[in-house]
Amino acid sequence: MSLLFVHKLSTYTMSEAEWNQFLLSLIEGADKNPVLFSILKQVSLLSVSERSVVLSTDSQGFFIFIQKRVPEIEERLSLFTKKTLSIEVVVSTTQEKKMKEAPLLSFEPSQEDVYRKAGLNGKYSFDNFAVSGSNQVAYAAAQAVADNLSKAYNPLFLYGGVGVGKTHLAQAVASKILGDDPQKRVVFSPGEQFTNELIESIREKNTAKFRKRYRHLNLLIVDDIQFIAGKNTVQEEFFHTFNAVVSGGGQIIFTSDRPPQDIKNLEDRLRSRFAGGLTVDVQPPDFELRTAILLIKAKEKGIELGIDLARIIAEQVSDSRSLEGTLLSIYARTLGREEKITLTVVESFFHTESEVRPKIRITPHEILNVVCSYYNIKQSQLKSPIRSESLSLPRQVTMFLLRRELNMKHQEIADLLKRRDHTTIMHGVEKINKMLVKDDFFKKEVDRIIQTLHLST
Repeated sequence: MSLLFVHKLSTYTMSEAEWNQFLLSLIEGADKNPVLFSILKQVSLLSVSERSVVLSTDSQGFFIFIQKRVPEIEERLSLFTKKTLSIEVVVSTTQEKKMKEAPLLSFEPSQEDVYRKAGLNGKYSFDNFAVSGSNQVAYAAAQAVADNLSKAYNPLFLYGGVGVGKTHLAQAVASKILGDDPQKRVVFSPGEQFTNELIESIREKNTAKFRKRYRHLNLLIVDDIQFIAGKNTVQEEFFHTFNAVVSGGGQIIFTSDRPPQDIKNLEDRLRSRFAGGLTVDVQPPDFELRTAILLIKAKEKGIELGIDLARIIAEQVSDSRSLEGTLLSIYARTLGREEKITLTVVESFFHTESEVRPKIRITPHEILNVVCSYYNIKQSQLKSPIRSESLSLPRQVTMFLLRRELNMKHQEIADLLKRRDHTTIMHGVEKINKMLVKDDFFKKEVDRIIQTLHLST
């Protein structure tokens, strides 16, 4: 049984290729709508005829999401084609799944084997990556790299906080490359894994095997590259690995929790190479993007989730990495009871969570720890009378956070940081507030510190 939602306009013949170009227009140009692009990517183009474009989905949530935006889609189509046409959206629980039948005997490695050998988990792709203003530059850059390996941005350096989609995008590039050509030599390696494999190869006196694995690649992805900082032998080896891959025509992608210039104890020659391509800041997902992510995850898991309920969950969960876990936890409450996810179920879940979740309170000591760790200084330096620029800024950021996060009195902060009086604290907080307004890069830096602070508690 299918539901049909049709807005009739005058007819216009549109090809499938033109429809795909229309989708691309949603993330290009001045009038972008990346969230709509993310949602339309999740539906199937069932048919393109002289009179209509028929889209099919087996998710009621996606149907409602698109249904509410049909006028907007039609308007965008009109602007794109300079014509009018009709949109048909079909919701079907019997939507056909395209499946490739494997031969009875095959000596070709399966897609799972290819992904496993490369270190990929196979679930990350461009198709299930939700795009919004916070990550559309990174998304476009990753697609450009996938389409023009080693010719677009080399290296591509993606940085940002936990759960913003850096690893997803990096693995999406690898998945597309291997999907197009399984013979391509691709390796995805976390920085810690690269380090451990190198140490093991040295211990076994078999560095030749290690170098053969890492130096002759079409694509090398190193996740959390900041892990190699301060490890001289690892940095030396990676310097030569980088040169070998790039000079051999290969592509390199890095992910990190900070930009190259902010990675402490990183050799200058590596810092220079890391920053030699394109560096992109991937921001945390906004509310609309979190809603889209929930709908995408629900569709992948076969969970029926309405748009209104997705919005309620998105309001409660700000970390994108926690969205899937929260969705599955809510869904688990309906199992065995033949019950759908309802407003009552969602509200009950968050009410229970607030009761059982331990009350987490950030302490002054934790703020000092995070700031000192970020700027690579000691607490004794933070509290010292030294007024050098390298200490003044971390000290003022600490003042700002103690006021912002804990609402401490100026004199209390002065006593904690061993400052002369409360006026020093007032001036320090005021200075940071002014810098946040004028300096976007500094604002992102403080945002990362705040994010780390909340993740560490």
